[in-house]
Amino acid sequence: MTKLKLAIGSDHGGFDLKEEIIVELKSWDYEVIDFGCFNKDSFDYPDSGHKVSRAVASGEVDRGILICTTGIGMSMVANRYSKVRAALCRSCDMTYLTRIHNNANMIVFGARYTTILDARAMLIVFLESQFSEVDRHIKRVEKIEKCLGPE
Repeated sequence: MTKLKLAIGSDHGGFDLKEEIIVELKSWDYEVIDFGCFNKDSFDYPDSGHKVSRAVASGEVDRGILICTTGIGMSMVANRYSKVRAALCRSCDMTYLTRIHNNANMIVFGARYTTILDARAMLIVFLESQFSEVDRHIKRVEKIEKCLGPE
């Protein structure tokens, strides 16, 4: 199976977790594009959130990963984009269900609430689970797409 191309971004609150996730993803042979931030200096989450979301929406990458302190701000940014379905996940079960039911193409972590061990487990699920393509799920995802904003 072809490895997915991934985009990742964070604010200063998610910087450490982002750096650990990048190391993990590269050790799994994924191509990762880092859209920042690049240090722990104060950084506005929408700046990297928009870049990652645009990359996913345009098809430049297959999936995206966003991290901020709570995950809430990044989720708000990402879900403004057509063709982006970002899910703030706290467990492998949530991750699995959002992939198979919602065809989520972005996962969001709250660094305050997510350890690297938890992130690693959720990323495996996020990257390996497939959308179920059951009629009711397809219909629901299509309804989501009808109401979204800019690409």
